[in-house]
Amino acid sequence: MEKWREQSVNYASRFASNRGLSLISTLWILTILSLLATQFLHSIRLEQRAQANFADRTKFYYTAKAGFERTIAMLRADDTPYDAFNEDWTQGLEEQIEDGLRSGNSLTYQVQITDEGSKININTADADVIRGLLSMVGYEEEEATEQPIAEAIVQGRPYRTVRDLARVEGMTQEILYGQQQADTTGTASTLLDGEDDQQNTLGLIDLATVYSIDKNTDANGQQRVNIKSADSQQLTQLQGNNNQSIFTQGEAESLTQQQDSINSIGDLLDVQAVSDQIFDNIRDRISVDSSEDNQDMVNINTADESQLQTLDGIDQGIAQRIIAHRDNQGNFQDVDQLKDVKLVTTDEFKNIVDKITTTDDETISGLININTASQEILQLLSGMDEQKAQAIIDRRETTPENNQQNQGEGEEEGNPFTNIGQLLDVQGIDVDTFRQISNLVTYRSHGFLIEATGVDSRGKAIATCIGAIDRTGEQIAIRYWKQN
Repeated sequence: MEKWREQSVNYASRFASNRGLSLISTLWILTILSLLATQFLHSIRLEQRAQANFADRTKFYYTAKAGFERTIAMLRADDTPYDAFNEDWTQGLEEQIEDGLRSGNSLTYQVQITDEGSKININTADADVIRGLLSMVGYEEEEATEQPIAEAIVQGRPYRTVRDLARVEGMTQEILYGQQQADTTGTASTLLDGEDDQQNTLGLIDLATVYSIDKNTDANGQQRVNIKSADSQQLTQLQGNNNQSIFTQGEAESLTQQQDSINSIGDLLDVQAVSDQIFDNIRDRISVDSSEDNQDMVNINTADESQLQTLDGIDQGIAQRIIAHRDNQGNFQDVDQLKDVKLVTTDEFKNIVDKITTTDDETISGLININTASQEILQLLSGMDEQKAQAIIDRRETTPENNQQNQGEGEEEGNPFTNIGQLLDVQGIDVDTFRQISNLVTYRSHGFLIEATGVDSRGKAIATCIGAIDRTGEQIAIRYWKQN
């Protein structure tokens, strides 16, 4: 009996122990299943969220792309002969399109447009201009530097993007991308938090470009005349704003004999009406002394048009210029002063400056748009300084008095340049200055940087498209593309 009880107790103990293990095992299994189910549900939620985010990013990317295409259409339709800050494109765009996934919902894009002609082109600027650009971003060249960074930039050309400057020896992140500096009371935390006392220092990425480009045509889209290579027939066909020919046959031939001395369109202001070749042919037949007894001699101080035209190479046009010079400047003191007579006047030059060139290239890269460039950029150009640059800005921003009464009736404010010859009317821009900058500037642009962003209802940027376009051809070409 006693033995039977002991066996029953042992059996019961083992049974209870087995039940406990089973219960624990079951609880563990339930716990594991619960964890797996939770993880599974979490994975599903993450996947759903990722799909939603992907859908949103895709949706806002195409919203940004729509803004980009809308901007291209706007720039294609721009028919003004200039590009300036009083045009609509400078304000950018903020518009809405219909949400194709949610009925009744709208999506917003914002677009910022930058004229690349307002920047320095690192593929065409000379070392002096690049040195000035480096100074603007806070770089100070050390005398002990084996190869100055400006020269290294010039030697490293061409660049596909401004970011390619990162490979230039001596280039730093601060020079290329700028840096953030706090004021004297700022701390590291305020720099990170973006407080008001935070101040951004610009880098080359903000001031330089490789996309500035212009067409080698006049404001009407007509091909310009290359005064370095044109023949006399082409030159006689050159007309001013009054549709009158500027050069007679004799003047045109005189110009062709001096083409080797022309390096920029501004040099035309210094071209002689009587070329050295013509002068050498007539030197023995001219005098400034009325007492000459030789009837074959022509006194250039008293001769009229017909008498002057008896000289080889002197036609009516050159004769008129000799007489006009004599009337304005007084009698010639020496026959050599005949070479002081200029081929064109300043007014005539301004009438044709947009119609002439010194290159046969269909496009010209690197020209600075005097309608959009900042004072700091303008004063970097050869012959320029702070005062001259500010005078250009004052001229383009000041609405002419005869337009004031039309303000509010569709007239645009400001006074943009429509011809680089108008620079000669700007205070401080003399002939010498103009000659130095005439091949460096333009009044329009065909290269733009477009940054289009799709933003949500809170104004947060979700997707961005950035592209550099070239509108010199029949179709607008995209030279650079990046999407975030």
